[in-house]
Amino acid sequence: MTAFTRADILLPKVKDMEKWAVVACDQYTSEPDYWAETEAVVGGEPSALRLILPEVYLEDEDVAERIEDIHKNMRQYLADGLFEEKKNSFIYIERVQSDGLTRAGIVGKIDLEQYDYTKGSKSAVRATEATVIERIPPRVKIRTGAPIELPHIMILIDDPERTVVEPLTAAKAGFEKLYDFELMQGGGSIRGLLVSEEAAQGVERALEALGDPEAFNRRYGLNGEQPLVYAMGDGNHSLATAKAYYEQLKAEHAGEDLSGHPARYALVEIVNLHSEALRFEAIHRIVTGVDPRALLDRLKERLKLSDSEGVQRVTVVEKGVHRDMYIGEPLSKLAVGSLQAALDEILPDMGGRVDYIHGAEVIDRLSQADDAVGFLLPDMGKEELFPTVIADGALPRKTFSMGHAADKRYYIEVRRIDG
Repeated sequence: MTAFTRADILLPKVKDMEKWAVVACDQYTSEPDYWAETEAVVGGEPSALRLILPEVYLEDEDVAERIEDIHKNMRQYLADGLFEEKKNSFIYIERVQSDGLTRAGIVGKIDLEQYDYTKGSKSAVRATEATVIERIPPRVKIRTGAPIELPHIMILIDDPERTVVEPLTAAKAGFEKLYDFELMQGGGSIRGLLVSEEAAQGVERALEALGDPEAFNRRYGLNGEQPLVYAMGDGNHSLATAKAYYEQLKAEHAGEDLSGHPARYALVEIVNLHSEALRFEAIHRIVTGVDPRALLDRLKERLKLSDSEGVQRVTVVEKGVHRDMYIGEPLSKLAVGSLQAALDEILPDMGGRVDYIHGAEVIDRLSQADDAVGFLLPDMGKEELFPTVIADGALPRKTFSMGHAADKRYYIEVRRIDG
């Protein structure tokens, strides 16, 4: 059976969906003003904001209290009957992005038994970028004891013939409308439709065909390789957290059959890699809390970074001024991998912090600080994703982004995970 299947999905019964839906918690981590404005927009209304922990607050002293409040709010919303359930369903969504393009996707659940985020994995569901193990435990604390989940996971399928998502676009006039509203803070708009039984069966058949081993090996010119059907797009650490929690649950209930437990699955959206609205962009770096001159001297030494032509290019940004520099001795096949590896080596001694930024204009603004230096990185072609992951395993972490922060998934759908 395909790893992506229908789910029992909870939808909020609220008057103002714009106040309910908030952007993925790992966005705007260097911009607390964004989250302060989100708080102001939501006010005292029911909102997904009350059920998530924006990562801008992840290192605050009151994080334990925040997590406790999240769990209380989850239980209260359930007790208040805030949700209606769509049993055994797919939801077809159309997201109008900030650039005006429409991205179509399907919400359902992914089987964590068929997911392995370790580098070199041959599972049907794989990470596309390196998973930072240290980032998982704080997130497991949020999931532990939570009766529901609101993941922001987007998974990609390589479907050039457009057999999975696109038939739903053609059939959508016959689907029941579930929601249709504007997203807060420049997030565009979104609408969700309940996929009919006939169309849902078509999705399942098409996904099974994508995962056929013979067809998979022919498609990529391989021999005897296990199919990669689902590649992580956004929310890699969210899915890794769900996996870690499920494995923890199995360890705590050794000898019990948890194969049917709802925590075996995670709620996700799948999107076709070949969607015209899906554009890969580099994720840039801003380093703060350092002497920029000292950091650049160390990078020149470690990477042979210079103004001369070299193997890989990065653009250094100081006070908003851009300067192209070149890596003479790469540590990875990609510029982002070489830079990240060098920063990982150097910064523990210097005490600086790296933030991962979507959009050059944000780098320009944040680089104005005296203790900050930014790095702009080249884009990666999305057609390279599946072949690279199949051949080499996960890419360096934070290699690419699928659009700007405002275009990331917003929390809308919910699913029970407490059994």
